[in-house]
Amino acid sequence: MNHSFTEHLDALQRNLASVIRGKPQAIRLLLLSLLSGGHALLEDVPGTGKTTLAKSLARSIDGEFRRVQFTPDLLPADITGSSFYNPRDGSFEFRPGPVFTNVLLADEINRTSPRTQSALLEVMSENQVSIEGVRRPLPQPFFVIATQNPVEFHGTYPLPEAQLDRFAIRVALGYPDREHEIEVLFDQNQRHPFEVLEPVISLEAVLWMQAQVKNVRVDPAIADYIVRIVQSTRSEPRLRLGISPRGSLSLYRTAQASACMAGRDFVTPDDVKSLAMPVLAHRMVLDTKARYGGVRNEHIIEEALAKTAVPR
Repeated sequence: MNHSFTEHLDALQRNLASVIRGKPQAIRLLLLSLLSGGHALLEDVPGTGKTTLAKSLARSIDGEFRRVQFTPDLLPADITGSSFYNPRDGSFEFRPGPVFTNVLLADEINRTSPRTQSALLEVMSENQVSIEGVRRPLPQPFFVIATQNPVEFHGTYPLPEAQLDRFAIRVALGYPDREHEIEVLFDQNQRHPFEVLEPVISLEAVLWMQAQVKNVRVDPAIADYIVRIVQSTRSEPRLRLGISPRGSLSLYRTAQASACMAGRDFVTPDDVKSLAMPVLAHRMVLDTKARYGGVRNEHIIEEALAKTAVPR
């Protein structure tokens, strides 16, 4: 694997770890999502650093950053932009919304209505906005980081299945352990570490790293392994909705990124197994009986991995 890739990766990880203490796995999953060309869903209780992590990543890659606070009264045009009438010459002028950026933070995305959440569907899958018949491409790279509070929290809406399917990885930060939480207290004694954070790579370097990920070799037996895991969920009687081909592709791409981050130019079954949970679990919908019977999506993935033969 190219030394430049490793150097860029190490710089990013060190930069993010200087702000987000004790969460190397969450940082790794976020970078896997970015390098695979996907988007990330950060899910946890408030106050665990989800917003800070998103802002820190944007600054680390020297990208333009926009934040949208999702609320019940937010409209689709507040995200994508809209045309305004110019009375001086009688023309309509398009004013871009916050999606025209490199890193978009959709903060507390499940506090707004499904109609507004759906405004991100085209944005996340095609990297463009279509308004009044005109297609407008978004800057590259384009990366959506959405945060959501657990569904049981007051004032939240479940995300539409079509939108959940567009997130490559779901990441849960969790509370820091005691030692790292003490570090957080002293880190912010005078000022927040984010205030002194500097870019460590360029946007061009991110695009180059994404291109390197696509060059990682995937053996046909590994691709077959991915598809067999995914297809096992489609005949699962406890599921109302199994995993789509988009899920297969996300697992394929993130496994390539995992191999690249490990310094390899080929994917192994371990790359696939280690990512099956964060990449696939959020894409399934349990039926009513299973949901109220205590079954979790993670249980289904564990069973799928256990019964799917690993290629040699």
